Amino acid sequence: MGKRPLRLTSRGSVPKLLFIVLLMIGPICMIAVFTYREKISYFFRPLWDKPPPPFQYLPHYYAENVSIEHLCKLHGWSIRSQPRRLFDGIIFNNEVDLLEIRWRELSPYVTKFVILESNTTFTGIPKPLFFSLNRARYAFAEGKIVHGVYSGRSSSVGLDKDPFVRESEQRKAINGLLCYAGISNDDLLIMSDADEIPSRHTMRLLQWCDGVPPILHLELKNYMYSFEFPVDYSSWRASVHIYGPGTLYRHSRQTNFILSDAGWHCSFCFRHLHEIVFKMTAYSHADRVKHMEFLNPSRIQKLICRGDDLFDMLPEEYTFKELIKKMGSIPRSASAVHLPAYLIENADRFKFLLPGGCLRE
Repeated sequence: MGKRPLRLTSRGSVPKLLFIVLLMIGPICMIAVFTYREKISYFFRPLWDKPPPPFQYLPHYYAENVSIEHLCKLHGWSIRSQPRRLFDGIIFNNEVDLLEIRWRELSPYVTKFVILESNTTFTGIPKPLFFSLNRARYAFAEGKIVHGVYSGRSSSVGLDKDPFVRESEQRKAINGLLCYAGISNDDLLIMSDADEIPSRHTMRLLQWCDGVPPILHLELKNYMYSFEFPVDYSSWRASVHIYGPGTLYRHSRQTNFILSDAGWHCSFCFRHLHEIVFKMTAYSHADRVKHMEFLNPSRIQKLICRGDDLFDMLPEEYTFKELIKKMGSIPRSASAVHLPAYLIENADRFKFLLPGGCLRE
């Protein structure tokens, strides 16, 4: 009778081997989940979060050399005998280049530029008064500028450490500055950040037309790092108000109405790398800086030229379709049309904002 072949493992050894493998894989999976928990959470956002109610988009009609009366009519509005006064209110951090482009774009129609800056960031870091230090740069608008300084609280005091609370305090403070600037009922008020720039023809339209909703969000084309990297049309926080007794300055959703294609939102569009580093540590989402390496200027420069995310985050989307669509680098655009006129007129000064200008100083 022949010998039976030797078995390499016994029946009892298979479960033991499986147990050892699971014992090794378990901790690795736990470490991976802990390390990448934010990315995992963002990837599965369509499963655990719901999108906000949809906006009601108002069509936006514009072409050169078309009369304002005809444009008002196309929107279903009527023309006024005279335009409303326009006040532009912003909280200022360190966007010195974009502020110049913004004010040049809006200057023909703005009555007062109301600007509030603080000696601390939203995260409680002491900061220079960047507008005050660069005020001579905006001499073209000097007669229209109403500037205020908000005395912020440093995080070292140990009081309020929530950056969103500090941000809210500054937005409330600008209400008093607007009153000081002389805003009155029926004036128009822009509520937006410095890098959220309404187009001048949009503001002219809203000044001259009757029948405009009393509160109207502005859909802005979203860019990252420069106008070479268009992202989408997801920027909606900028708004325009017909000022009244109940008007309060906010940067959140205030109505369901939004005017399509009304300007530009250029995020992290700075000339200098150190300005980007400062913004990353200063704004309300500074908690996205998970590692000090994120603030390395060489790393930031590479990411800008590739169109990659500074914080190594996935897109904030509510459907897997949109999430997958926007994953990866932002595609470059060679187009520099339909941008602020002052930017194109001074392209040599603002090369870093235009196609081919990804290198920073």
